[in-house]
Amino acid sequence: MGELSESGKKVVLESQELMQQVRTLHLVDLRHHEGPLRTSDIPRPQAPAHETLERVRAIIDEVRVGGDRALRSLTLRFDGVELGALTIDRPMMEEAYHTLEPRLAQALTVAHRRIQQVYEAELPTSARVASDGITVVRHNIAVASAGCYVPGGAARYPSTVLHTATVAKVAGVERVVVATPPQSDGSVDQATLAACFVAGVDALYPIGGAQAIAALAYGTETVVPVDTIVGPGNLYVALAKAQVALDTGIGSSFAGPSEVLVVADATVDPRYAAVDLAVQAEHGPHGLAWLVTWDEDYLLEVDAALHEYVASSSRLEAIRSTLIDNGFAALVSSREQAIELANLIAPEHLELLHRDGEQDSAYVRNAGVVFVGADATAAFGDYVAGPSHVLPTYGTARFASGLGLEDFLRRQHTVIIGPTAIDEIGWAVEEIANVEGLTAHGESIAIRRRS
Repeated sequence: MGELSESGKKVVLESQELMQQVRTLHLVDLRHHEGPLRTSDIPRPQAPAHETLERVRAIIDEVRVGGDRALRSLTLRFDGVELGALTIDRPMMEEAYHTLEPRLAQALTVAHRRIQQVYEAELPTSARVASDGITVVRHNIAVASAGCYVPGGAARYPSTVLHTATVAKVAGVERVVVATPPQSDGSVDQATLAACFVAGVDALYPIGGAQAIAALAYGTETVVPVDTIVGPGNLYVALAKAQVALDTGIGSSFAGPSEVLVVADATVDPRYAAVDLAVQAEHGPHGLAWLVTWDEDYLLEVDAALHEYVASSSRLEAIRSTLIDNGFAALVSSREQAIELANLIAPEHLELLHRDGEQDSAYVRNAGVVFVGADATAAFGDYVAGPSHVLPTYGTARFASGLGLEDFLRRQHTVIIGPTAIDEIGWAVEEIANVEGLTAHGESIAIRRRS
């Protein structure tokens, strides 16, 4: 490599000096980058180790062979919990709802209503096209059963129950079940049970991890297999869903550890950007948190605010575990480069907090969901905004969408061949069959024409 020019040395020196002042995030200085940004220009989460994938496969195989016994053994091994009953039914969910603190019960109901509203407005209608003697009718058919994975154990996520099961019920799924890791005493917390009642869940299995995905996919003596599996989870859960994808439907997105990219400048209180980085980082390890700005002083203000917030947070270790590995502050040359970077990273949550966020949102191609406005914390999306918070991670927002009705619906076409179709368009079948050398195809038309 040749020696750096004087201007190049100045850029490196500037970055080094700034890096020494940033205490919480890893600095990525792109201000002087020339040409389009590429994946190699930025740090990316590491791909799962081969050993991790092999462990996931072994867990799946153990459940397929051992059934309920394997579920109990794996739960004891990984969670340190001895399971009692493997199924919780609706009466227990209803009891939990009616014993819940009223304001929390109301909050769950409000969130459920808003999710319903969003997806009821998106319900597709049947389509009918008729020409050349042929009528094609498209039907949207819900799968018969769906399994919703809800993270749990040390934490609890009644919101994920609402953001998965509600969508399934709006789509018309007849049987919706939930799997979630048990608490230390083998039970499931009241808020999660209450959310199951609100969302219309039919049964709950207190089982977590890759073993829960295997049970939902293949069934055990107690767990009835489902047609499709959705929901977020840790790396083991996400990899397990990928492994069973040939045998059961899997939600369209790779919904792994949580991610956020915050675009902001001096028009936004730095405390807002700081806490929003912590919002997703507090979900725990392997996540991603990016601050993107074109203002060097503002970057330092946000970093200082984040440092102060993390020090006093009750989720200190979870936030640190994310920021140490995947917490970044990108200094860019312009708003345009900020959006270019966001499209390259393709984050799960993209926040455009700056004054021109709505204008810039028109240029976002790759994000799970976009939040616009100084008050647009992704926490709204996690709970009450309406669109499901089950979103693509690991850059899969380049080609995948958040959880939607389509994850629970099949398109099925009915083709009605009228009495005039042979004469009107049968000739085209014969021509194409002839060039492909498939004589029976052509004869199936010709024999009808001669009859």
